[in-house]
Amino acid sequence: MADDVLLRCEKLEVGYGGKAILPPVDLELRAGEFWAVIGRNGSGKSTWFRTLLGLLPAVSGRVLQPGGPVELAYVGQRMAFDPLFPVTAREVVTMGTMRRWSFLKPSLKAPPIVDEALEAVDAAGLATRSFRALSEGQKQRVLLARMVASGARLALLDEPTAAMDAVAERQAMELIDRVRQRFGMAVLVVSHHLEATLPLAERALFVDPDHDAVVVGAVDDVCRHRVFIARYGAHIAEGLHG
Repeated sequence: MADDVLLRCEKLEVGYGGKAILPPVDLELRAGEFWAVIGRNGSGKSTWFRTLLGLLPAVSGRVLQPGGPVELAYVGQRMAFDPLFPVTAREVVTMGTMRRWSFLKPSLKAPPIVDEALEAVDAAGLATRSFRALSEGQKQRVLLARMVASGARLALLDEPTAAMDAVAERQAMELIDRVRQRFGMAVLVVSHHLEATLPLAERALFVDPDHDAVVVGAVDDVCRHRVFIARYGAHIAEGLHG
């Protein structure tokens, strides 16, 4: 795995109205890594995530891209699509390539990466179906394909399995990891579902405002931290390898 740093957070504090809700964060996110951002609901995960995206101003500190601008892809819990807008799954994926392709030139074929991306997430059979008619799980696969087709080096996923049951959730996280490995992307996943996320992640950011704590490091180390154990118990770390 390449060791180049895509993003670096230096003493990054997040919050609202100039008031931090979590201690400062220092971390480096490198090419190809799988990061999990974990914590209970309402712990500040999404606030930290939105600050990383530049959607919220940092209270203090900074986010750097040491190697130059990094192309990002974002997958949220839901896609803001007008349900009356008639668009196929292939067209949704093609939107991820809009820097290279335009709907204003309908005579041009979508780039080959579109069908490759659909195949990579086991969604080739959905290509010509209406996006709005798909199940939530199928829609999420199509959005993952769009993420791949964008050519981004870093994918940011905010609770991508929120509407899924435990089995579908585990399958979705395994699919995200396969895509990461196949296309060499770094991924950062915000989740409060530890059992599906942590066994696949290499590194984690755990936030716990109740203990005024942020823990950053290798997943094994984070899961053995006293604050993590106080929140979730020691069985999580034990289950990572069992």
